[in-house]
This record gives sequence, C-alpha cells and structure tokens, in this order.
Amino acid sequence: MEQLFNEPVDRLKGVGEKRKEALEKLEIKTIWNLLTYFPFRYEDLTVQEIESIEDRQKVVLQGLVLSPAHVQYFGRRKSRLSFRIKVDYAIIPITFFNQPYLARQIEEGATLKVFGTWDAARKQLSGIKIIGGSTANENEKFEPIYHSTKDISHTVIKKLVKQSWDLYHQELQELIPLDLIKKYHLLPLKEAIFNMHFPETEAIMDTARETIVFTEFFIFQIQAQYRRMLHKNIGKGRATHYQLERLQDFFASLPFELTGAQKKVVNTISADMKRPIQMYRLLQGDVGSGKTVVAAGAIVAAQSAGLQSAFMAPTEILAEQHYLSLQEFFQSFNIRVELLTGSTKTKARRELLEDLIRGKIDILVGTHALIQEDVMFNDLSLIIIDEQHRFGVKQRAALRKKGNDPDVLFMTATPIPRTLSMTAYGEMDVSVINELPAGRKPIETHWIRKKSLASLMKELARELENESQAYIISPLIEESDLMDLENAEELFEEYSKIFAPNYEVALLHGRMPSEEKDQIMSAFKDHKIDILISTTVIEVGVDVPNATMMIIHDADRFGLAQLHQLRGRVGRGQKQSKCVLVADPKGESGIERMKIMTETTDGFKISEKDLEMRGPGEFFGKRQSGLPEFKVADIVEDALVLEAARYEAEKILRDQKFLRDDNYLMVRSLVGIEDGKISDILD
Repeated sequence: MEQLFNEPVDRLKGVGEKRKEALEKLEIKTIWNLLTYFPFRYEDLTVQEIESIEDRQKVVLQGLVLSPAHVQYFGRRKSRLSFRIKVDYAIIPITFFNQPYLARQIEEGATLKVFGTWDAARKQLSGIKIIGGSTANENEKFEPIYHSTKDISHTVIKKLVKQSWDLYHQELQELIPLDLIKKYHLLPLKEAIFNMHFPETEAIMDTARETIVFTEFFIFQIQAQYRRMLHKNIGKGRATHYQLERLQDFFASLPFELTGAQKKVVNTISADMKRPIQMYRLLQGDVGSGKTVVAAGAIVAAQSAGLQSAFMAPTEILAEQHYLSLQEFFQSFNIRVELLTGSTKTKARRELLEDLIRGKIDILVGTHALIQEDVMFNDLSLIIIDEQHRFGVKQRAALRKKGNDPDVLFMTATPIPRTLSMTAYGEMDVSVINELPAGRKPIETHWIRKKSLASLMKELARELENESQAYIISPLIEESDLMDLENAEELFEEYSKIFAPNYEVALLHGRMPSEEKDQIMSAFKDHKIDILISTTVIEVGVDVPNATMMIIHDADRFGLAQLHQLRGRVGRGQKQSKCVLVADPKGESGIERMKIMTETTDGFKISEKDLEMRGPGEFFGKRQSGLPEFKVADIVEDALVLEAARYEAEKILRDQKFLRDDNYLMVRSLVGIEDGKISDILD
C-alpha cells in the first residue's frame, strides 16, 4: 500500500513532463492521488425511450444510421455535422457542432448510440458525444466526469485512472477495520474505489460513496483524536493547585450571578487546570454571553497558585477592553493586570517587561505584541486567546512557548456548528455558553426595503433624542462597477446632511491607520460621537452599552454569520436595542437570509443555517486555515456519518488492543503511531 502513496504518477504510460505538471496543478502527484481523484458527477448512458424524454434532458438514443454524416463549415473553425437515425418508428435528426472528426465514426446502416440534449419541439438531438467513441465505452452504464483544466482533458484523466487501476489495484489494502465495514454495510476499499470510477448501477455508486465518505471522516477523526491524546499525555502540562475558596470569593464578589451555562464551563475549566495535563479547550459563546468573566475565573485560579496568565486579543482596542474589564473584576482582589500593545511607550514597556519576568505581574493582556522575543514571563501557566481564528498557527504556538506547556483556553464569539467544530477543532475539547445573562433584552431585528428609508430616519432621530447612539454599516468604502452599493463616504455625507450639526457623525473604515481607528472608537465609546458610519471593521470590537441602534445598508450582501456578529455590537446595555436590515435582495438566497435574521437571535441556529447555505469552505472566510479538504465527504450533507466516524475513532483509541492488534495496523500506520508523529499521508 505504501508503494501507492509514494509511486510518482509519471510511472504511467503517456505521462511526460508537461502532463505531469498539468496533473500536479490538480494535486495529483502519486498513483494514490490518481486513484482517489474521484468524479464529481456521472452521465447516465442508459438508452432511453423517446416517449419518456423531457425537453432539454440529456439522454442516450440508440438507432440505425439512415444517412452518411454531412459536415458544413462556416466561419473560422466552426462546423455543423448532421445525420439521421431511426429509433423504433421515429426518424431523429442529430446535429454535432464543431466536431467534424466524428464523421468517420458514423456509418450508414450501422447501429449507433448518441448522447446529447433533447429538443422536444423539433424532435431532434443536439449531440455531445458518440457512445463507443473516444470517451465513453459501448458497455458503460455511467460515464464518470472529472474536473479537468485546459492543460489536461477529462478524457486523458479517465484513461490514466483506468491505467492506474489495471496496474496497481492489487496493492490496495483496507484503511479501516473489517468490523466497521460490516457494521456500517460498507464496501471493501478496493470495491469502493472501483465503483467510484466505474459504477454499473446507482445503488453500488451510492454505497461506494458512503464507503469513501466514512473512510475520509474516520481517518481524519483518528488523526484528530490521536493529537488530542498527545495533548493529554500525563507529564505534558502540570496541575494548577489553586485555592478553591479564593475562586468562590471572586464569583461571589460579582454584581451579577453566573448563568447555568457559565457555571458549567467554569467547573470544566477548573477541573482541566487541576489535572497534570495541558488544557487545550475552545470556549464558544455567542456575542454578550459572558466569556470574559469565565476567563477571569481561570486567571484567579492561576494567580491563587502563584502562577501567571497571558490574554491575547486580535486588536489593540479589543485588548484594551479586556484589560479594563479585568481591572474592574479584580479591583478588590490584589491581582495586577497590565496591558502590552504596539502603542505601549518604550520606557513603560521596559519597566513592564522587568516586572513581568520578576513575577510581579499576574496577568498580561495584549495583542500579538505578547509574542515578541523580549517578552518573558516568570512562570506562565495559563494562556487565553480571544477570537483565536484571527491569529495564525505560528502566532498561537509562539505564545505557548513562553511557558512550560501552559494550559490554553481559546475563545470565539463566532458560534460554530457542531459538525464544523468536530472538523476544524477536532483535536480540542469544546465548551459552549449557550445562554445569555439574565436581564439582557433580545435585540429586535427588522428588514425594510430602501423605499422606507425616510421613516427609518425619523425612528433614528427618536433614538438620538433619547440620548442613544447608533451604528450605520456599509459594506464598501469605494465605488464599485460590479455592485450597486452605497459606499461609506456617501452614507457619511447623507447622514451628516440629516443629523449634523445637532449630532456628531463620524466615519470609520478599514483603510485608516490603527491609531486613528482606535481614537474614533474610543470617542464613540465616550459618547463624543452619536452616529458612527462604519464598514465591517467594528464586527468584533468594543462594548458601547449606549449604542442601541444598528442600520445595515445592503444587508443582503452579507453572510448570516457576519450579520449576526454585526448585530451583536448593540444590545450591550439596559436599553432596548434594534437592528434594521436595509435591503432589496434580488435572489431567493438574499430573501431567506433576511427572514432568518428577523426570526432568531440564536447564534448557533444562525450558524447552522449559514453553514447549510454557504458550505464549510466559506464559513470562516478565505484566511482561515485548518479546515480539512475532503475529496468526497461533505460535513453538512454527511453530518451523521461524521458523528459515527468520530464515535468509532474515540472508541478504537480507548481500546487497549489498538496498539497491538493487526486489524488496526493500517490505521496505526496512517497516524504515525510507531514513532509518535502524525503522518498526513492522505493529504
């Protein structure tokens, strides 16, 4: 089997340097890559009766050729080939465009199978190919269609797959245990791969796909769960012997009671910290669910054991917000909190770093400035990373190296569907806060058409008269020929005409320097600005409890998750808040998004819908790395299979026989159990 993983594709006949390069662009470098380069669809080559065919349907007709092929040329490289066939008692005209070479395959008096598109009104077929010709074999029931490029055609890929199968299929071995193949009624791997490329029936095609889907998920879950086990090895990490009484005093000192969900998460994190293993936990919580106070509890626990914590946030303004929140939480607890960002002055920075290495600072909050080489802790035992997907893998790893296998708590305000967290965060433990604090009023969400803007301005005026503030969101800051969107500068001018000088109107956009953005945001927080016109730079940001209204222009241009994140910027105080979506969606998808937003404020329900509508590849945005690329499996459509694969992977890794039984030999090899390293052999 290893030969397949390593055997270069240019061992095949007909693969020279150019073709090898073309295949590499499709990520086909080895025989294994080629054998698992599965079709994305199939053409049904079953011969059909004329009476059962619908207009514009792709079909195969078989009949007697009544006339020789006639080729007519017109224009440069343009041609029309036409002939007639007799199907039962009907005479059917056949036309092929720009394929004059097919004439030699058409013999008067011969029986021919033609695949094409049916024109019901004219009772004729617009030909696509001749069955038994260059691409489809006479006896083929379904023709596999592969993704191809201008450098290598679908036909060539199909021939190379067939050659690979003929030469190497005997090398194929099972990747998953035989008992799971029986339990889930799957095919042996050899049969599954064959029937993915050369199926004879739809039923066998479906079973082959199920087998490949389960195999992909199972191998991924074994790898993810094995990584998780490595993180939990005894001896990696250390027990934090915190003072329970001090932790209880801290939560008792708060002016509010924790929700049930918060209490559950606090207990889980405390138990993690007490164990002599490294915590590696993701804390998911909707906007405003109270993740920061849970993190504060973990900091108190670490400090009570004489240990230090680090809290990293993606932006200076968010870091400052966490710094101020923690200072407020710890004001009567003698816990020293300091802030380190790129804006920290040189002298203050030098003094801060000296105190840090001497152990005089309990918790250092900051941006990526925390990972600079000269930032050294005395005894770092807890790391909290907010909006962790905004940091690269190397940045997160650099912070972990500041301590000796410290506990790590990742936090995100992006509610992530269970199926996605099982893949994107398969190696982490996941905790969820799915309950909002008591007294928090749900945000009212309304959708209006642009023609209703005048009445919306009156409503905004009433909010401002009530001394509230408002966010106005625009998706662009420049004119675009592609999209008819109102840009931020235009909105700024329009709102200024209506509300200035009685109210202060300001503009915030992504092209501003960080310092200027922070100044504007701080002024808005201090109520020196009444209306903030902004692009999506405020999506994850500061709490402004007095901001009670958000107006999102061209809301149909945003994804559901992004709309939900934006909406979460209001509703942070005691006043009733509202979010107004201004949109004239042209398609069904846009209308559906608007309706979903007005029907629920539950981030987890919204994220499930968003995943269904956009797919996993777009959920985090293009910059997010770490999502596995499955060749066949789809984490939305195949969610139940993913659950089953996760269950079986966990069960197998807990089994004492796993390290010895030959039934698991291939699985052990795939995850690199022999040398303790992960082998991404299927990537």
